[in-house]
Amino acid sequence: MTYHPKTTLPWLEPHQPFPPVEQALQDDTPWPGLLAAGGVLDADTLEQAYRQGIFPWYSDNQPILWWSTDPRMVLRPDNFRLHRSLRKTIQRFAASPQCEIRIDTQFADVMRACAGPRAHQSGTWITDDVLDAYTALHRRGLAHSVETWVDGTLVGGLYCVALGRAVYGESMFTRVPDASKIALAALVALSRTHGVEMIDCQQETAHLASLGASAIAREVFVESIAQAQQKPAMQWQFSARLWGSLLQKIQQ
Repeated sequence: MTYHPKTTLPWLEPHQPFPPVEQALQDDTPWPGLLAAGGVLDADTLEQAYRQGIFPWYSDNQPILWWSTDPRMVLRPDNFRLHRSLRKTIQRFAASPQCEIRIDTQFADVMRACAGPRAHQSGTWITDDVLDAYTALHRRGLAHSVETWVDGTLVGGLYCVALGRAVYGESMFTRVPDASKIALAALVALSRTHGVEMIDCQQETAHLASLGASAIAREVFVESIAQAQQKPAMQWQFSARLWGSLLQKIQQ
């Protein structure tokens, strides 16, 4: 990162409170949504960040960078686009006794897989420190993995943060075609069952838009997660019957 005349970025001491999200850099800077740098990456800080609509994202050679983007990309479960080919894939997956969705059985392995090399991308922000911090959050019951298994092998999945009924998607991986999309569909089905209003996707991408995600104002997002956090935590258990409700909803 280089200096820009319109940037004034707070530097945080460990466990120092975050500045208000409205102070994040604006669109007239090269880093819109960047709120602060520094601090410490641990479970306590992560929990406080997500409660306020803030997330960490930085490269291995950078300080910890904290973001609160505006607008915010979210996926409302009822708006999930289950395209014809993916619907057929899920139908085959649900019908096969060799295929299953598991929750929270290999959280660290899912994160490591998400950190693996990807086409057209060098490096990863999921460093050992990031893995340790989110794994500690997982031990608190505030971070979860949704896993796609075939023939007893983990072939895809995602991990997320959840505070009450506020769900924050983080990263996905796939080792066979559509395995990550199957995991996302499972998260959507589970979220519908528990009345989750939206799944945070953080930043706008064409891929997420193709699945039904859309951008909303940060102010609306922050208000929504504040309300959702007050609701009881979801039951992070997946039943095959949830596939039926998802497929039926899409076909109507």
